[in-house]
Amino acid sequence: MDNEFWLAKWQRDEIGFHLNQVNPNLLEYWPALDMPAMPTVLVPLCGKSEDVLWLRQQGCSVIGIELSEIAIQALVEQCRILLNIELYRTEDAGLISYQGDGIVLIQGDIFSVTADQIGPVDWVYDRAAVIAMPAGMRADYAQQVMQLSQYASQLLISLEYDQAVAGGPPFSVTQDDLEDLYAATGRLTLTCLGRAERIDEEPRFKSKGLTSLVEAGYQLSFARS
Repeated sequence: MDNEFWLAKWQRDEIGFHLNQVNPNLLEYWPALDMPAMPTVLVPLCGKSEDVLWLRQQGCSVIGIELSEIAIQALVEQCRILLNIELYRTEDAGLISYQGDGIVLIQGDIFSVTADQIGPVDWVYDRAAVIAMPAGMRADYAQQVMQLSQYASQLLISLEYDQAVAGGPPFSVTQDDLEDLYAATGRLTLTCLGRAERIDEEPRFKSKGLTSLVEAGYQLSFARS
């Protein structure tokens, strides 16, 4: 699976992964997290998610990274209409970004972005990024996010289901998988914030023969060894 796979998904409007509302998990878990005042939040693979707008409305500065120009342009328009924030395009050293009043949207491959280019980050919100990665790419993705955020804490939403019955994306990523991915480069504290059975709410997964689809929220915190 490469970048062209996801770009084609956006081009064909095959975006069943997109949620036309703020993610209920974000609404549930975010207020309980120990946040600094007005944190800077990194949202990897942000798509055109309304979560970006909601986080800005809570007083966060938001840095979204997204491959698809279609998704970025839709999010730029949402910021203008719903938040009255104009985002202006800049290009520096080949990095295209849209910036304005507490929001930075970076258009490009997350693996090509550096920590120096995005600046300090207080939290990471992984709404559907790690579960978009096939197993062979997940370790590189986890390492990249930790480097970009300098080991900032994360709110991460994951899915668990029987991959012998149905394949991804989105892929099944268990708590054990997360511990393996993120514990390698520092001391990890992983806290499960909640788990819920979602199969009856997801007909496209049910149609594949799945009888269980668990959505789980986690807080990941790191301490250097």
